[in-house]
Amino acid sequence: QVQLVESGGGLVQAGGSLRLSCAASGRTFSSYTMGWFRQISGKEREFVAAISSSGTSTWYAESVEGRFTISRDNAKNTMYLQMNSLKPEDTAVYYCNIDQTGTIRFPWGQGTRVTVSS
Repeated sequence: QVQLVESGGGLVQAGGSLRLSCAASGRTFSSYTMGWFRQISGKEREFVAAISSSGTSTWYAESVEGRFTISRDNAKNTMYLQMNSLKPEDTAVYYCNIDQTGTIRFPWGQGTRVTVSS
């Protein structure tokens, strides 16, 4: 069973940057389109960004386009989210998981909390 561990969150001022990491156990990580998701307290989890299995294609939510960059290193079974120009509305718990139509997701990790102060 693949386990996902998110890290890199923290408290940052508006306009600052953070880099999140998603480490996956198991050998199947590189087979899937992976995504970052976030959940703001009291709201549904929402899509943030995704990256194809090879890393050649990326997709972003409109709210983060131009500020966030998703990447992956399949040799290290790790995915990243570089977040720049952070805004208070980016405050959330960030999760990683499969983002591929018709594919059952891995169990959700604990996420990593990002807090952006104004």
